[in-house]
Amino acid sequence: MSSTTAAVGEGASESDSVAAEPAAIAPPGPNSTGFLQGTKEELEKVVWPDRQQLISESIAVFLMVSLSAFIFSFIDNLFRWVSTLVFG
Repeated sequence: MSSTTAAVGEGASESDSVAAEPAAIAPPGPNSTGFLQGTKEELEKVVWPDRQQLISESIAVFLMVSLSAFIFSFIDNLFRWVSTLVFG
């Protein structure tokens, strides 16, 4: 008789003893304290822009959005004009 069979016992297989052991997994649940602490640590790593950089990048975003809106409007009006020529 092998040592594995003797430890498991007569009539029981090795897989039965493994399945019978309780799992040591912690139950899932919210951990808001750890989440908030981790969020605070990550926000401390952020390099925030200075006032001049914030203003210049905001202007750049505004100009790009305005340019995109103008281009989409132009293309829309072009297709509207072409469709009235084609379909009457």
